[in-house]
Amino acid sequence: MTLIIQTAGRPAVAIVAAALASALCAAGPAQAAEFRLPAFDTITLQNGLTVYLMERHEVPLISVRAVIKAGAVNDDQQAGLSNLTGDALLLGTTAHDKAAIDQAFDYRGARLAGGAGTEASTVQANFAKADTAALLPLFAEIVQQPSFNDAELGKLRERKISGIKQAKEAPRNVVQTYYRAMLFGDSPYGIPASGTVSSLGALKQGDVRRYYQQYYRPDNAAIIVVGDFQKSAMRQQIEALFGAWKASGPALALQDNGKVSADKARVLLVNKPDAIETTFLIGGAGIARNDPDYVPLQVINTVLGGRFTSWLNDELRVNSGLTYGANSSFSTLSQTGTFAISSFTALPKTEAALALAHKTYQRLWDQGIDKATLESAKAYVKGQFPPRYETSEQLAGLLGEMYANQVGREQIDNFTKSVDSLTPEKAKALVDKHFPRQHLQTVLIGKADTIRAIAKQYGDVTEIDITADGFR
Repeated sequence: MTLIIQTAGRPAVAIVAAALASALCAAGPAQAAEFRLPAFDTITLQNGLTVYLMERHEVPLISVRAVIKAGAVNDDQQAGLSNLTGDALLLGTTAHDKAAIDQAFDYRGARLAGGAGTEASTVQANFAKADTAALLPLFAEIVQQPSFNDAELGKLRERKISGIKQAKEAPRNVVQTYYRAMLFGDSPYGIPASGTVSSLGALKQGDVRRYYQQYYRPDNAAIIVVGDFQKSAMRQQIEALFGAWKASGPALALQDNGKVSADKARVLLVNKPDAIETTFLIGGAGIARNDPDYVPLQVINTVLGGRFTSWLNDELRVNSGLTYGANSSFSTLSQTGTFAISSFTALPKTEAALALAHKTYQRLWDQGIDKATLESAKAYVKGQFPPRYETSEQLAGLLGEMYANQVGREQIDNFTKSVDSLTPEKAKALVDKHFPRQHLQTVLIGKADTIRAIAKQYGDVTEIDITADGFR
């Protein structure tokens, strides 16, 4: 029996020009329109497939995506396998080769993309309503009947290996990967989504096929359709195209993907002998995407390092000229997350920049956030939030994120209320609860001979070379 759940909601707020939003934020606290997620149906097919259908008739476009709960955390000893598999879905099906698929989408001005991250893999397509009959069945074919052509797979693998090598030439491209590997160690969250040169080089067609069979199954996936369609007709199409998809073997068990290890202050020093800058991250454990405090923490982080006028950017860039930019952020996952201050500085300024970053961060406890500063951040956040979910593609992405991270619509619908209810007193309590203060974890990428003594000031140092394979 097919289960259908009607999810009520009001239409999304109208588009607000970025310039107007910025002007309102600069002027002070503003009364932003309350944002609520538009209505959508949640359907569970007999094979366990979750389906989200959201009608949006403003423009004759449709955005569809498949989200599979499988990513780097499922790679085990074969780092990069999920990433390779996710991209390889676009290499052709049992009925159409890559050239035919590319031509079908390109000829109609449609877009097709795919890939895998830490915990989820996605295939997405955007096309005109008039092209639904031609492209939706092809999309279903891509998801359910990939060929994993060995020749195309080999070329893709070599491109990815080259990409890893090139990424390490620019530390800002890889510093987050080193950071997560340091914080999570041997746990699944510590596995680099990109893989490593050696792990990717060892992957074969059989590995990709096995991974696909194990994780790409209807009871571990969602199909999300947002756009100009009638839900009853679209539901019939989805059931016809995906209803025969079958899972192989028993249902997948939930796994523990790990927690941040921060029992003492540590520094990972990544030596790049030719570096003229030091790239750094400082932080520790964060929160899961579905944490009840997710929204108010975005406001608090806006003050610290979430906008151009934040404390960190003011101090490290505007006032001291130590860097071209400094920020902070919570990087959320489904079970936990990380928090980090991020910046880079000229090699001779490393000691000053690190000291000032720590001093500025300490203001959260020593000084706290006053009412005027908090109100400014609240206005900024409320002005930034609705424009992120205006298009069908953006809304499909949001529903996919909600599915992969077990986020209820109440977090979205109560966004404005959660922001408005934040007071300086509540902010202080949230700072004490969620911002890491003791045993901070640090990653430094730079010329080790120059910054090794500085690194020792911030914890026990582990030193590796950036040319070494892997990230820890």
